[in-house]
Amino acid sequence: MNVRSCEPRLRGAERTAPPSFICRYVHQDVETEAPQCRGTCLLFMATAVTFILHFCFFIPTIFPNADTSLTGSTTLHTVVFLFLMFNALGNYIMTITYPAESANEIVVPVCSAHCSDKVDAHYLLNGRHFCKLCKKVILKRDHHCFFTGNCIGNKNMRYFIMFCIYTSCTCLYSLVLGVAFLTVEYSISFENPLTFLTLLPLSTGYFFTGTVSGLQLFLVLMLYVWLGIGLVCAGFCCQQVLLVARGQTWCQMQRGQLVENRSPWRSNLKDVFGTRWILGLILPVQTAETYFEDTDQHKQD
Repeated sequence: MNVRSCEPRLRGAERTAPPSFICRYVHQDVETEAPQCRGTCLLFMATAVTFILHFCFFIPTIFPNADTSLTGSTTLHTVVFLFLMFNALGNYIMTITYPAESANEIVVPVCSAHCSDKVDAHYLLNGRHFCKLCKKVILKRDHHCFFTGNCIGNKNMRYFIMFCIYTSCTCLYSLVLGVAFLTVEYSISFENPLTFLTLLPLSTGYFFTGTVSGLQLFLVLMLYVWLGIGLVCAGFCCQQVLLVARGQTWCQMQRGQLVENRSPWRSNLKDVFGTRWILGLILPVQTAETYFEDTDQHKQD
């Protein structure tokens, strides 16, 4: 068993601490599996609810089958929704299928309260980090995603960004159809911008007085859920794209580290999205460039 301490990371009195309090990295074969069930279950529950609302309530109400003039619109909205949902789930699966851990090195840290590394990952060497949550060595680690149950790094960053993009588009698209459904079914007018802001508290009050049904209250609640998830994913996606363009990771920014290699932003984006980035925008597929680059890096490790 090979043990090496992280003495360069200790400062001041920590260097004089007893050996039992020094943070050490123990190299050994350990099989650990990150908990993914909770985030995955929440995602697929939200997906199932969105599917049911779209095909059982929104589409039949907004585009009734009796009106043959709306057949084209019904088909168009169905295709758009399925396309967005397919890419969101596909990129989510790709993010989990291609994790960013190193295949050649497993490090288990033995930490104490005197360890100076207070973030959720230890920095090793050559861009490696040991994630305290995954308990694995991650190549070019960005952050740990609780919805996917693994770390986002060099191998799955593109899939994670596309997952955020399509999740945001799906939620905002569902929000628009939900507003249209409430307008058609319950004659709620959204011409006044304050209508949406006061919709949830008013609907909650009317529900307890018996004026509003439970289905209507649930639909109103889902509007706010879609809006929140859509905005959060859109903001997080913009942040990730900006970091990728700068050649920086969230882990580096969290530590206040500046990137020494100032590559052009086009080159940084190409390293993540590949040369066939247009295909990646349409389908959740793996690019051959990314695969071979990762294989070469594993060989170097």
